[in-house]
Amino acid sequence: MNDEAIAAFESDGAQLFKGALKPCIGALEEALSTLPQDEAGIRLRGIEALAPLLASKGCIGAIATSVLGENARPVRAILFNKSPETNWSLGWHQDRTICVTKKREAPGFGPWTVKRGMIHVAPPFDLLTRMVTVRAHLDDVPATNAPLLIAPGSHKRGRVLVDEIDQVVELCGTHSCIAEAGDIWLYSTPILHASEAASVPKSRRVLQVDFAAETLPFGLEWLGI
Repeated sequence: MNDEAIAAFESDGAQLFKGALKPCIGALEEALSTLPQDEAGIRLRGIEALAPLLASKGCIGAIATSVLGENARPVRAILFNKSPETNWSLGWHQDRTICVTKKREAPGFGPWTVKRGMIHVAPPFDLLTRMVTVRAHLDDVPATNAPLLIAPGSHKRGRVLVDEIDQVVELCGTHSCIAEAGDIWLYSTPILHASEAASVPKSRRVLQVDFAAETLPFGLEWLGI
């Protein structure tokens, strides 16, 4: 990113990269082609064909590297799909967990959960502020197809208590992250975000990948992708 884009990202916590996925959208489609098409969300692990796309010079990984530097690595991935059959909504929230290889005694980490057989834990919040999340769009996401909603600047407010979320969203305002197939959105991982049900539901596949550029303390290890 150039200096202007970096400043905008630091201020808003989000940045659109128009068409950044287009050179490798076919490769991404192929990498995900064996996955079920009727699930709202699938946590991904062990798909080797994703590796070159998420690497520091790959279409997706390069976006994270532009912010985190060459040590950026993908640490969690989820394929989301809204469709007429899975037209869900999600209220305003912050993403607060990471995925690790095993549970260990680690001061400041917790609570622990297991999702799809993968171990998740809430880390100290400042760790999340040093992460970014990339959303790669395989389908068009106009206003009618449930674009992600964000509260610009909310990533700078630290851990927002549940009963204060509505107030923070009102103060920050909201932005609809419209996208076309082949676009990539970059977010600061702690940004407040939400998703409404689509008013005109169509396929809305998004590969969401969290990136980090540091090792974990206390012997914890990122599960990775």
